[in-house]
Amino acid sequence: MDLASLLPELLKGILHFTWGNALMITTALALMYLAVAKEIEPVLLLPIGFGCLLANIPMGGMTAAEGMMGVLYDAGISTELFPLLIFVGVGAMIDFSPLLAQPKMALLGAAGQFGIFGTLILAIAIGFPLNQAASIGVIGAIDGPTSIFVAAKLAPELLAPIAVAAYSYMSLIPIIQPPLMKLLTTKKERMIRMDYMPKPISQKALIAFPMIVTLVIGLLIPEATPLISMLMLGNLLKVSGVVERLSKAAQNEIINIATLFLGLTIGATMSAAGFLNLATIQILGLGLLAFGLDTVAGLLFGKLMSVLSGHRINPLIGAAGISAFPMAGRLAAKVANDEDFDNFILMHAMGANTAGQLGSVMAGGILLAIVSKLV
Repeated sequence: MDLASLLPELLKGILHFTWGNALMITTALALMYLAVAKEIEPVLLLPIGFGCLLANIPMGGMTAAEGMMGVLYDAGISTELFPLLIFVGVGAMIDFSPLLAQPKMALLGAAGQFGIFGTLILAIAIGFPLNQAASIGVIGAIDGPTSIFVAAKLAPELLAPIAVAAYSYMSLIPIIQPPLMKLLTTKKERMIRMDYMPKPISQKALIAFPMIVTLVIGLLIPEATPLISMLMLGNLLKVSGVVERLSKAAQNEIINIATLFLGLTIGATMSAAGFLNLATIQILGLGLLAFGLDTVAGLLFGKLMSVLSGHRINPLIGAAGISAFPMAGRLAAKVANDEDFDNFILMHAMGANTAGQLGSVMAGGILLAIVSKLV
């Protein structure tokens, strides 16, 4: 066999390379640039970008069913294992004390899910079937694991753009939310100081909370049981005080490994053939709308609570009622602090933020329960 006959085999990657591959590789490099140079969600965007790079190397074999990415997809995405492991780590990082001290903040967590259902209706209106529309709407949870969990069950064919939208918009919270906060609130409202008299939350209450939440939500919305149980398991590891090694492992090794493999696997689904289409553009646009609606609904409900309380509640905490913990809570506190250096609403914002985490899980479970019965 001479060199001429071997040449096509040696150059098969180049011969099968398309403009679509070039565009997606450019996208992959852009994601990795944002992760490394701008430090925008590097833990997420770096593996997603590298996975996208692998997906667009023709004939590479990494994304084939028997390749590494195919095996990881079957093991961790199809089974929902990776999102659930990430939730164990998230639960181990969350402190529910601010919410337990101020139960009314749960209302803001509910208001912060409005974008999910508003976007679902709009997605149906522009032609998406119900299962896909529900999966797109969950981007509004601003919670990557929940979005992936729901999409993997209802519309696995849209998993890549949904995951990319969910994680990308989560990383853009500091850019997207502040203009909306300032547009919908007055300077006087942003300067409202909130009294915080911390109620002592006993360890017994902290330990009972994850058990009760798991039972109540599991019985009311069985479809939400996998997500809520893993979130509460992680929190129980933390508050019990007797398994520090497990708690630290959940917060570090477990969540880091799961995030790495999830990012690589999601990125590996971003092939040119499956990603470059009108549906992807629509999903990215609808996801941004869902995020905006969540923030607007939270702020408006915060303004309502402010009026009803005699202006003792700062409406900025309404923007923290989304699931992006702890970024959304810290950002709401920062905007208030920028207006008045001595104004500290962090604990109130964290109460709304942790409520938003629970609200997104419940919203995802409700959609799974309803849509799975209708499609």
